[in-house]
Amino acid sequence: MQTIALLGLGAMGTAMARRWRAAGFPLRVYNRTPSKAAALAGIGAVAAATPAEAAAGADVVIAMVADDEASRAVWFGSGGALAGLKAGAVAIEQSTLSPAFIRALAAAASATGAGFLDAPVGGGPPVAAAGKLVVFAGGEAAVLDAVRPVLAAIAARIEHVGGVGAGATWKLINYMIAGAQVASLAEGLALARRAGIALDRAGDLLRQGVIASPVALSKLPRMVEGRFADAEAPLRLVAKDQRYTLDLAGALGADLDLLPVVAGLFARAERQGLGDLDVAAIFKAVDATDTDGTLPARRSGHEKRR
Repeated sequence: MQTIALLGLGAMGTAMARRWRAAGFPLRVYNRTPSKAAALAGIGAVAAATPAEAAAGADVVIAMVADDEASRAVWFGSGGALAGLKAGAVAIEQSTLSPAFIRALAAAASATGAGFLDAPVGGGPPVAAAGKLVVFAGGEAAVLDAVRPVLAAIAARIEHVGGVGAGATWKLINYMIAGAQVASLAEGLALARRAGIALDRAGDLLRQGVIASPVALSKLPRMVEGRFADAEAPLRLVAKDQRYTLDLAGALGADLDLLPVVAGLFARAERQGLGDLDVAAIFKAVDATDTDGTLPARRSGHEKRR
């Protein structure tokens, strides 16, 4: 079986690591906090001190980190994974990153003689643990075919979207829409409460209505119950995705109306200190209920959000 090196052991990376080991793949792991890598020794993963050490001798090198900067840190430099890639290996970036960075990373990986895919995923840690992710792959079809067994161990569907950068582009578009749904759900619940409709009753009605998408159904219970800790999808990462999508729209000359509003709402929530909570905590940013449970004075419709 192909030997995998995995860079990044957050909630997603750890769930993926466990799936690969359960499927029998030899696994080398690196994490900036070494204790997270050491914790996987019990399932047979080998911890490495640097990304380059993890990548050395691996057939497939995969990163699952937070953003462009974190990806740059694990791939580039003397201790980065690019320095450890063997000829013929395949580098896969599965993080949600900007397409511009992905293309630069692909060029650097190709210069080492390695293949490259950008293959971000749809689904959170519980979905990864069940091996039911959706992979949005960008790159050459032959490279994807070479690593398909690796990806199939964590995914129910593997979608080849196009060339390098296409996977990252579609992931951002996909999550742009999801972010708008979550923000709209939060504002709808806030308005319902303002109108005197109890949140649990509003939740019951929404579950039976036309807006009951998988995204809405997954975040509705957290909003109704005020349960925002133990984040499945941290709000700060969704805010980052919205920023990257804004940059993408600008680069493509797309004049969008809704995206800047939604991105601004998530940015405001992050500034309010909600970033490490689940994305459902966007409800706290739009509801503005006072700590004693009362509602503050109404904001005029034309008042600017700051």
